[in-house]
Amino acid sequence: MPDEVIVVGLLALAGFLIGGVYSAWRTARVLAIVLAVGAALAVGGALAWWSSL
Repeated sequence: MPDEVIVVGLLALAGFLIGGVYSAWRTARVLAIVLAVGAALAVGGALAWWSSL
């Protein structure tokens, strides 16, 4: 699998998680914070993977 696919997949995962943060913020703040941390980790992983190419 090409390395670019992994970067795009991690960015897509981050976008999905950010959408979950947006929808959960009013009702479940703790879950939204957990999703935000996951999104930040996914973006960080994508950037780290992209910089190693």
